[in-house]
Amino acid sequence: MLDLSTLGTFVAVVLGLFLIPGPAVLLVLTRTVHGGRKAGILTGLGIAAGDFIHTLAASVGLSALLMTSALAFNAVKFIGAAYLIYLGVRALREKPSSPQRPVIAPVSASKAFFQAVPAEVLNPKTALFFLAFLPQFVRPEHGSTFLQFTTLGLIFVAMSALYTTLIVLTIRPLGKLVKRLTWLTRWQNKMIGVLFISLGLRVATQTR
Repeated sequence: MLDLSTLGTFVAVVLGLFLIPGPAVLLVLTRTVHGGRKAGILTGLGIAAGDFIHTLAASVGLSALLMTSALAFNAVKFIGAAYLIYLGVRALREKPSSPQRPVIAPVSASKAFFQAVPAEVLNPKTALFFLAFLPQFVRPEHGSTFLQFTTLGLIFVAMSALYTTLIVLTIRPLGKLVKRLTWLTRWQNKMIGVLFISLGLRVATQTR
């Protein structure tokens, strides 16, 4: 089972990642603007459902792979580390910019949910992220790797659903706050870059 220290670190890192708005958050904002709060909330839940599917895929595939051999463990570890460091370096090199909401035709709340699920499931970057991110918090010596992967994934999914729901419910005051925090816009890429590189280095030094 996962220890409290690992869970605490995982939750803290996920919260840090949520501070930087990505495509999923922009989709939720767009749906909220065009379809209202219900559409926005259901879009967030659809994204969370897609992440849950990624969790199951990662849990089944990686848990079997990690238990096969030390070689398999090291292969996953270094591939994941390289991917995270790549994301970090790319973020550090990006210039600050104002995220633009994508242009999406308004749909009903139910359609917003069912469109968000495959959009997240079919996103290869999300799949790569789960494959690179989850293994660093799994300890084979602590018991079932499948259970550990699933637990971490479910925590991520729950936090994602809660986060997007809070964004929808507080979109107006949140927008005013973000405008005031101009320093966050200037430094957000640097923050996420350092975070990803740190995660990548942590993966690379992890032992089986």
